[in-house]
This record gives sequence, C-alpha cells and structure tokens, in this order.
Amino acid sequence: MFSPRLLDHFRNPRFPGSLDPPAVTVEVSNPACGDLLRLSARFEGGVAAEVRFLVRGCTASVAAASALTVLARGRRREELARIDQAAIESELDGLPPASSHAAVLAIDALRELLARI
Repeated sequence: MFSPRLLDHFRNPRFPGSLDPPAVTVEVSNPACGDLLRLSARFEGGVAAEVRFLVRGCTASVAAASALTVLARGRRREELARIDQAAIESELDGLPPASSHAAVLAIDALRELLARI
C-alpha cells in the first residue's frame, strides 16, 4: 500500500520539532480527517535555513510533512513557491489516492508559511 520511501519518512522523519521565534510558524488542519500540521522555518538571507514540523495525523501525513522539510530546506522563497503536491508525492515515491490529503495538508502549510514571510 505505502512505498518503502514513504514508510522510511514515517519511521525516520526528517527534521521533526519546532523552532522558536524569530522563526515563522504556522498551523493548518484538515477538518475532514482531523490531521494537524505545524510547520516552522527560519530564514537567513532569504533562504529557508532550517525547517521543522510537528504533525498529529496518519502515516501519510507524517511522511508528507517530513518530505516537505527535505524539499524546503535551503530554498529561496521563489523556489518554495514552486513546491506542489506532485513534488511531495514524488519525494514519497507516490501516495495512494485515499492518502492524497496528506500532500495537500503539507502544501497548505507551505502556502500559509509563504503568506507570512
């Protein structure tokens, strides 16, 4: 059902945790399934120097948030804006259709973060 890469992101999440101010932190939820994602990023010279996440949700949501941090670290705002649902799914070697909400949640958090910087 889940790819080995997705399961690896779930079992060994990359960059979990939160960041203190002056990092930007946002929290988004999916009211349909109840998943909650908190995304934090610290920017240096316009670059996402550090990105962390906390998630309460399913296996796919944990993996998608982990994948997002991998894709976002070291990127400029313009590059962050180009990360989409397909990029998250690709980083996880795919998501089952019933779990696509996890990539949507990650992208919602990224868009909210970008709106605050």
